[in-house]
Amino acid sequence: MFRFFDPDAETDVTRRDLPHWEQPDVCYFITFRTADSLPAAVLDDYTFIRDAWLRRHQINSENEEWHQQLGTLPEKDRAEFHREFSRRFHELLDTGHGECHLKQMAVRRIVEASLQFFAGERYELGDFVIMPNHVHVLVQFTGENRLKDQCYSWKKFTAREINRLLGRRGHFWQGESYDHIVRSAAEFEHYQKYIANNPVKARLHEGEYEHYRCSV
Repeated sequence: MFRFFDPDAETDVTRRDLPHWEQPDVCYFITFRTADSLPAAVLDDYTFIRDAWLRRHQINSENEEWHQQLGTLPEKDRAEFHREFSRRFHELLDTGHGECHLKQMAVRRIVEASLQFFAGERYELGDFVIMPNHVHVLVQFTGENRLKDQCYSWKKFTAREINRLLGRRGHFWQGESYDHIVRSAAEFEHYQKYIANNPVKARLHEGEYEHYRCSV
């Protein structure tokens, strides 16, 4: 059911703070997080370390084209960058910054229902985990449905419903999501294991997270 990155197929690359690679009908590993999940000081430290790595490889992160420059590095250097800084980014999320509203079952139910609502219609839904301040999901969009549009829809709907439930106002989710096209069946299995083990790694107790395992 799930298909993976095709290096010979056309790829649409866009970026804000993060690069986003899109191909139709392939599987993605997506992370979206609450607006308060990474305080400014924590994010500044992460950016400082990342930018130091880039400078060692003659890349200036203040240049708007730095993602394209990263793409010209040798394969081993690109792999090191994504391995090191994707890992660091997700470890920071697991430290549990912010109010962690997703620890509440009623809040998680809103997110879970939203993820499952168009499953089998707009996308094929793989495994997901709802953590206290972020969500990881494996998903494959079908037809004309696009990653950025669906992520926006998930976050817009759930933010409205969660704010209503909690009697709060303002941004609930961070605007930009992390997404990665899954390269192979082996990588797909890696992300399945990562999703399943994330609550254990973050030392969560039963009832503080929601893990869904795809039956396929």
